[in-house]
Amino acid sequence: MEPYSKEPVTLIEHVFPGDTNDHDTLFGGKLLSIMDKAGGISCSKFAHREFVTISIDTLKFIAPARQGDLLEVTGKVVYTSTHTACSKVTALAVNKATWEKKKICEGYFFFVAIDSMMRPIPIPQFVVENDDEQTEWNKAEQIRNNMITDKVD
Repeated sequence: MEPYSKEPVTLIEHVFPGDTNDHDTLFGGKLLSIMDKAGGISCSKFAHREFVTISIDTLKFIAPARQGDLLEVTGKVVYTSTHTACSKVTALAVNKATWEKKKICEGYFFFVAIDSMMRPIPIPQFVVENDDEQTEWNKAEQIRNNMITDKVD
């Protein structure tokens, strides 16, 4: 089974007043929702399966987005296992006055493919083709291994 597409998915959103706090900066939860959506769509595009989120890891809020900015959120599959895909998701804020972009957040989102009965199903496997992909694969694999071995007390 071959992947359908390794191309990233990019979503563009506008930061409206209802999306911001009293400092006119974007709520983190709103950004997290958009990032989760981009990650999930990138996995669906990659495998032509339905996915649900199982873990978000190494999320770094770097800078705020402000009311009036555009958000450019890109998800790209960087790792797979039998039923699971990981999408590295990067969010940029775009200032509409200057069209300058700045990275505001980045993280690794893990999803499991499911059938209509919510049971895990197999997915195509990501094949590493260059050093950059290998670096991302290794990082995602390490995160997944830590997730599997971590137990909640």
